[in-house]
Amino acid sequence: MLDVLYWFTPWEESIIVVAAISIVAILFLRGCVNCKPSFNQKLYFWIGLISIYLVSHTQFDYYSQHQFFIHRLQHLVLHHLGPFLIVLSSPLPILFNGVPEKGRYWGKLAARWKPLQFLVSFLCNPVIAVIFFSGLVGFWLLPPIHFTAMIDWRLYRLMNWSMFINGLIFWGLVLNPATGFFTHLSAGTRIAMMFAVIPPQIILGAMIFFASHELYPIYTVCGRAIGGLNAIEDQQIGGIILWVHGAMMSAVGILIVVRKELMPQNSPIKGPAS
Repeated sequence: MLDVLYWFTPWEESIIVVAAISIVAILFLRGCVNCKPSFNQKLYFWIGLISIYLVSHTQFDYYSQHQFFIHRLQHLVLHHLGPFLIVLSSPLPILFNGVPEKGRYWGKLAARWKPLQFLVSFLCNPVIAVIFFSGLVGFWLLPPIHFTAMIDWRLYRLMNWSMFINGLIFWGLVLNPATGFFTHLSAGTRIAMMFAVIPPQIILGAMIFFASHELYPIYTVCGRAIGGLNAIEDQQIGGIILWVHGAMMSAVGILIVVRKELMPQNSPIKGPAS
């Protein structure tokens, strides 16, 4: 039993991660009392939130810092799967209903703040969203940047948080654009956005897979957690993860948008009883 619990203990404790996930979980539970979300909404939300915690605040984080392909799995969850599932649950109305009355008041004031509106409008621009979504992956995988981020805990956490937040913005725009954003994108635009982020991931994954030399020596310097894999093999597995699985998330997202357009449904969330 102790051996099992060990895997769920944090490799590096982060008060910010624990506080953020705890607050979001509490707000969701409170909001469920009034909103009555469907079973699927609750399932998507909890799987997404728990997966974010597991790759960020358990022993998995140790392996992600000592094995390149596990690092790519971590970012697949932080940038793709976790935000994808959370957004798919349409959580904003539920979370808003979980906020205490005073918090809602200040939240409404913040939403009317012009600088914040400008920032959100900028980040939610389809072209900017696509550039940031693809660009962040490439930026953090630049060998010099990646080396520095993996040896500096502050940059490492900035990297992970930036991937997660960027994933929420992108998947929020393409999967659930009518809630919580100051814009509404047509289905065609949203599908085009998901198509647009596929080629950069394929190209970058292929470049890593076919590299004939070690691109990320930080894992050799710090020591790989899994024996039997050399640097090139580790990179090749990581390249395949980026090449195939990242692009697959866009394919799933496109199918969801097409299904919603062909089979429009009313929101399953019920408002508070009057």
